Amino acid sequence: MKRWIGAASVALLAFAVSPAQAADKVVLMLNWYVYGEHAPFYYGKAKGIYAAEGIDLEIQEGRGSAATTQAVAAKTADFGYVDVPTMMRAAIKGAPVIATGVLLQTSPMSAMGFADKNIRKPEDIKGKTVAITPADSMTQIWPLFLKKTGLKESDFQTVAGDGQTKLNAVINGQADLLLGYVMDQSMKIKDATGKDVYPIKFADYGINMVSSGIIANTDYVKANADLVRRFMSATTKAVEAAEKEPKAAAQSILDANPKGGRIDTLTQGFELTIPLYRTAETKSKRPFQVTDQNMTDSVNLMVEYGGLDAKAKENPKAFYTSDYLPKSGT
Repeated sequence: MKRWIGAASVALLAFAVSPAQAADKVVLMLNWYVYGEHAPFYYGKAKGIYAAEGIDLEIQEGRGSAATTQAVAAKTADFGYVDVPTMMRAAIKGAPVIATGVLLQTSPMSAMGFADKNIRKPEDIKGKTVAITPADSMTQIWPLFLKKTGLKESDFQTVAGDGQTKLNAVINGQADLLLGYVMDQSMKIKDATGKDVYPIKFADYGINMVSSGIIANTDYVKANADLVRRFMSATTKAVEAAEKEPKAAAQSILDANPKGGRIDTLTQGFELTIPLYRTAETKSKRPFQVTDQNMTDSVNLMVEYGGLDAKAKENPKAFYTSDYLPKSGT
């Protein structure tokens, strides 16, 4: 009888403990097809950093920051990794989304073409053909670049298509340039052709705004505060670990997705991403610790040049929160 009671107690104890130990399923949707910038998420998952925080992470590729923002707003993804200014456009129109951490604090956006075409400055874009993807982050910010550089849409031709179509247009000579990130599309073109690409960086022409970050649904954040803290803690640690081992971090992408690219260009792309993590003001801080001034300046720039509703200037802090980031050293 005692033996039966003991066995039953053990069984009941196991039943009581197991659910508490079950990891929380979390879906992170990326801004785009996988490329070097995404290495920390895959590395964090591969190294057990998310698991250590009780998170079972599923990483999904995206089809543009605007589309990923919509998915997070609709709660079809728990978190998104998107262009934060693009998220602002949705939030000011009522989308229930907020940034829980800003990783890229300098913009990687550019207009790029083959280096041998000698397109090195905005004036060189006149008379050329530019390939774009509707709804992606570059297309959202492109009008801002045109205003800052004095270009008009009538100065060049545009062709539109999805991500691969845009790449093919440049590779096959149907377009002279495409809108892309310095560490993403440039690497894909080099993979396909072996030829160097020259980017005209938006940041070089006064577009000094934040870029990619983690977003979540505002209701989800309120209902899952502890999970959001654990997710941001794990993601912070994942970025720090990846920074120390760029090639291993890039390899984790291929381990999860063998068709995700080539190790040399994935590594190079990730190494091009790391300097964008911090500004002079945040160089001594952990990843995601954006300053209020950087965010305010980004909002002001978007209002002035990017078509963001002027009411956004009334409360820039409505677009982001640092409340769920780990404290220094934790």
